[in-house]
Amino acid sequence: MEALLSSFGVVFLAEMGDKTQLLVMAFAARYHWRPVLGGMLLGILAVHSLAVAAGNVIGSYLNPELMQGIAGAAFLAFGIWTLRGEAEEDEAHDSVRSPFWTVATAFFVGEMGDKTQFAAMTVAAAYPSWQLVLTGAVLAMVLADLMGVICGALLHKRLPEKKLQLLSGGIFILFGAVTLIQLVIATF
Repeated sequence: MEALLSSFGVVFLAEMGDKTQLLVMAFAARYHWRPVLGGMLLGILAVHSLAVAAGNVIGSYLNPELMQGIAGAAFLAFGIWTLRGEAEEDEAHDSVRSPFWTVATAFFVGEMGDKTQFAAMTVAAAYPSWQLVLTGAVLAMVLADLMGVICGALLHKRLPEKKLQLLSGGIFILFGAVTLIQLVIATF
């Protein structure tokens, strides 16, 4: 259960204020919500299945203390990455395919190499239960992006994107620092 909760928490935080929330919100404004949600779910499953598989393989070769150190450093990196912002992302373009495939493809491409994918990979490397990690990552992404579709307009009116970015980045840095401090305390 710890693997599921860790995966959910880390990925949910990483997705808050991320480009794919805005992407899904834009698609939902353009297309009917069913193909948008279906395409989003397929994209989430594909990208996080790859991340969890890679993290699971990596984690089987590393000892727990080293993995904790890597996780703490990764959380700090995610926080800095979030605080510095992301470069302008390519806009999703219409394709000859249905809205479902347009959304799924755009979501998959948008998440490849993203901090949420690296977060899922890091958690998968730390826990042997890849099924729970994948479930937590997928649930977190779906919930975060549903919030983007449903509440995006309200959040942007009341909470500027920069403040959401600062909050998310600060939380990652806090988790990274706490993880590394715990490792140092346990080592000495």
